[in-house]
Amino acid sequence: MDKITKVVPLDDFFLDIVTSSGVSGIFDMKPYMRGSAFRELENPAYFKQVRPAHRGIRWPNGQDLSSDTIIWDITKREHLHAAEAHEPYGTNANTPPDQPE
Repeated sequence: MDKITKVVPLDDFFLDIVTSSGVSGIFDMKPYMRGSAFRELENPAYFKQVRPAHRGIRWPNGQDLSSDTIIWDITKREHLHAAEAHEPYGTNANTPPDQPE
């Protein structure tokens, strides 16, 4: 299991993440903050207290996420962005941009 070696809190509840295997990227915490367990993270000062812990990340009052969750999210986003960049004609790959659908 990969380990989070660096976590830097950014604006708008994003985290800059680096793992022991070299995976790095920006992790968006907002989708994970919907539950009551993470409600305290809505306070920006508290959110910035995140630290690497065990193999994932943790805040002082026990909120935590595993490295598996974080890495899956980062790599999923990278694949989505790469796929979007390679679409030849936008959303409908069967129709050239100058042809009506």
